[in-house]
Amino acid sequence: MSHRTAKKHPLEVRLRAFGIWQELGFFPWKKSSSGKGRRGNGDFYKGAFDGIPFLNDDAKRTFVHLMLRPGYMIRDYIKGQHDKYLAPLTALIIFYAFFALLSSVLQPIQHDDVLPIELSGSLTLNDAHIQIESEQDSTENTKFVTNVAQIVQMGYVYLHLDQYPEEVHTRGQASLAALEGALRSQGIPLFIGDFLILWMAMMAALGRYKLKASACAAASAYVLCQFSFFMLFALLLTFGKSTSISVGLMLVLLVIDFRQWLSISWQNSIRLTFKTGVFYVLMYGVLITLVSLLVLALAYIRQ
Repeated sequence: MSHRTAKKHPLEVRLRAFGIWQELGFFPWKKSSSGKGRRGNGDFYKGAFDGIPFLNDDAKRTFVHLMLRPGYMIRDYIKGQHDKYLAPLTALIIFYAFFALLSSVLQPIQHDDVLPIELSGSLTLNDAHIQIESEQDSTENTKFVTNVAQIVQMGYVYLHLDQYPEEVHTRGQASLAALEGALRSQGIPLFIGDFLILWMAMMAALGRYKLKASACAAASAYVLCQFSFFMLFALLLTFGKSTSISVGLMLVLLVIDFRQWLSISWQNSIRLTFKTGVFYVLMYGVLITLVSLLVLALAYIRQ
């Protein structure tokens, strides 16, 4: 019997250990430190930050695990390991509120941004009068498409009135803009709205896995926490010049999440990510359209 054994490269050993930690969430060969009979220097501040959402152990653990083992963490939480992490919706609000706080300091909102859809014609948002005019003659089909696009644009603006003060003309719109601004400063409407849409999109895309609605809700909230982390990194690395992350990066994160969470192949994970993205776009379009139709109905009633 040969006593010669193949010695693994240190990097290979570390990668293997990291893979084990990813799947389990802890190193099984490490003993838990109970601290019996010892009093360390850390006891001076131990527990001092437990009441601070950004600094307590649950928040730090949630942040680290969402960055390094997101899908496995989602799997663990859904299987019942609730005491180790922040609750999904709590984590979403806390982490994005922290991002919104830094964003408001490093990147104040500019109100002179152009609307996301530039169309010919004028668009006046008024509860009592909505006017859609075309500046150039065109066929009836072209006019119809243009008017529909402008209605969708109007719905988008109504969901962001605090960012477009030039479109505020009535007291009701001013109250709505103030409410949106107050909520948006806390990071609530953007990610709560995205949470609901992503939740429904996941339920539609993952129907074959027969997951509970609560499981899709938890996964949606944690995925959006990941996005907020990378938006925060973009904010810090660009010194407040940008908070956007590419759609490609979002898709990559979602592929990794599905792969780890559902224990499926990369191919199936990519397929699920594509389905989720399609459902998300469709549902977001439906939401904007419904808001636009509601605004038109209110304006018609008040005429």
